[in-house]
Amino acid sequence: MKMTSAEAAKKLKELKEKINVILMKEQKSETFVAAVSEDPESVRPVYDYEATRKEQEELEKKIRLLKHAVSEFNLSKEVPGFQMTVDQLLIYIPQLTQRKNRLSEMADRLPKSRTGEGSYSNIIDYTYANYDIEKAAADYAETSEELSRAQMALDLINTTEMMDVPE
Repeated sequence: MKMTSAEAAKKLKELKEKINVILMKEQKSETFVAAVSEDPESVRPVYDYEATRKEQEELEKKIRLLKHAVSEFNLSKEVPGFQMTVDQLLIYIPQLTQRKNRLSEMADRLPKSRTGEGSYSNIIDYTYANYDIEKAAADYAETSEELSRAQMALDLINTTEMMDVPE
């Protein structure tokens, strides 16, 4: 069967939700309480240990196969304009995000700022930027643009490129 990464992510979520439902049902019915005066069979909830294990194992196998297909796709699919594969881009995007956040702080800094606000001393200390703030602002803009470009390229691949997924 063929599907996109976005479809695979939705399918994975669906499979995980099915497992959660099975486990919640199991938790509610794996034990029960009966009063001494009651017939335990009359209050026994419906529960089949073997069937529950089998259903859980089948869903887990589907998840493994689907995740493996996504991994293979991510390892082999080249992202146009980046000279890297999807898995590399998935590492690159958080790196760019971290860099962008740091550059934002640096670009917003004043060349000289007063420190020790609220001090009762007559001595005033200043903090000086030890780098070119305009260069940091330019690097921030460049990094922000690169991050947007990478995210858009990943979104495009995730919604358009098909991969083979075992049924």
